Amino acid sequence: MLDVRLYMAQRISALVMAPLVIGHIAVMIYAVQGGLTTAEILGRTQGSLLWFVFYGLFVLAVSVHAAIGLRVIAGEWFGWRGLPLTLFSCAVFILMLLLGARAVMAVTFS
Repeated sequence: MLDVRLYMAQRISALVMAPLVIGHIAVMIYAVQGGLTTAEILGRTQGSLLWFVFYGLFVLAVSVHAAIGLRVIAGEWFGWRGLPLTLFSCAVFILMLLLGARAVMAVTFS
């Protein structure tokens, strides 16, 4: 039953990520073509609830997706099962979520 839930969580996180990736790429192309400097980009994102929600959701979806994917790889490569595999995937999720949240906070609320 856990495998089905993890499978669904990874697929749902991919569905969430897809439009966010497209949006992120579009914003990056706009910024580069517009010749915006780092300071100008940060000036536009600082204090913005919209960018906080956009990138916060992006970080959450990526953290879920990657942790489940790496869980499958670790299970196949190292033969991990049960508690070690769960601890590994939880650690990956938490690490990615914390690092991503730190980046989002730096871009939107520094």
